[in-house]
Amino acid sequence: MKRKVLYQKGIISLFCLLFASLVLVQCKKDGTNASTVSRALVNTPDSTIFSPFYDSTVIPYADATPSLNDVVVTKSVMSIIKNNCVSSSCHGGTGVKPYLNTYADVKSMVVPGNPAGSQLYQLVTTSDLNKAMPPVNYGVDLTVSEKSIIYNWILNGAKEKPAIEDYRPSAIALLTTGCTSGNCHNQASATGAWAKSGYLGALTSADTISFFYINPTSGSTTAYTQLKDPKLTAVWQAYKDSARKFFTDTVANASFRPWKVFSTRGPLNTYDDLLLDIFYPKSVRSASGTYTVGGVKVNCKGDPFLSTSTLLSRCDSTLLMKTQHSATAPNTWATKRDGGMAYSDGGLRPSDIAIIKAWYFADPNIPDAWKYGLDASGIFKYTKSGKIITK
Repeated sequence: MKRKVLYQKGIISLFCLLFASLVLVQCKKDGTNASTVSRALVNTPDSTIFSPFYDSTVIPYADATPSLNDVVVTKSVMSIIKNNCVSSSCHGGTGVKPYLNTYADVKSMVVPGNPAGSQLYQLVTTSDLNKAMPPVNYGVDLTVSEKSIIYNWILNGAKEKPAIEDYRPSAIALLTTGCTSGNCHNQASATGAWAKSGYLGALTSADTISFFYINPTSGSTTAYTQLKDPKLTAVWQAYKDSARKFFTDTVANASFRPWKVFSTRGPLNTYDDLLLDIFYPKSVRSASGTYTVGGVKVNCKGDPFLSTSTLLSRCDSTLLMKTQHSATAPNTWATKRDGGMAYSDGGLRPSDIAIIKAWYFADPNIPDAWKYGLDASGIFKYTKSGKIITK
């Protein structure tokens, strides 16, 4: 009997010791173990990570019934908080204050535009383990991506619905990094083709580099020449300047016409490249030399609105585009969908296309003429419902 009592006391003492250790770690949160924990983000978060408040976002100018390419589905601020903070025993409706169940709840903990000055961001990145959330004894920490989403959301204004500040960085990254492989929408390959064709005159070995592309389907091999900096930047900028000058007044500036040949697709390496491609589509800039402008034979069309496609229609196969200028068939809707940049060039997902479409219509640097047409009657129509996108 005495041995049994001693055994029970020993068990109780062991539990007391364990409880005391837990209290020391959980409440004091210092010492050897706690001192190794760091939750701070060392680098500025990636601004191209799309960071909405909700997991599912229906973009503006969606189809009558939002469908494919109209909804962005991604990890959001709210889902991060729900997964880590809003259990019934914590910051849920009956748990620990502050409650974090709604947009208004979360918004009250941030200073829009100022992540460093926002309590929410401070709590998930602080190395003061007496303040850190989720608590150090919770057993998890937010990932770098999750902290970046919260950072971007606050920096961009902590809005309930995303706007241009949210869409533009993500859309540009999708296009400039996803579509510019060596044999695709690449500045170096386009200018390298001009060099290979002799358009640029004498070059040294330091100006170019060559590589081979093996088609994974057919097995065919294609040789590419790429131009290298500083020649690359100088040539491509000169080309863009000449294109802009030419299309400002194609009659007066016929002699400044751009080079006509792209052996690869039109380059999309930068935001400026994207705008050039939208204002003056590659199909217009690289047409065959059969056009006469002001009595002068030119190697590209003299009217950018003769194009039957633009960057958006090449990404989104749910849209049809209408011609704006055509002597034979003015204001005629295309009968064939495009979307080649989604399924053959960049492999864009429906959420990616939705982000690109939202950016396209929100960006003030893209003229209304390329969003809604010269007469504002709309140049994009959904194939499913027939809805025409107007301002």
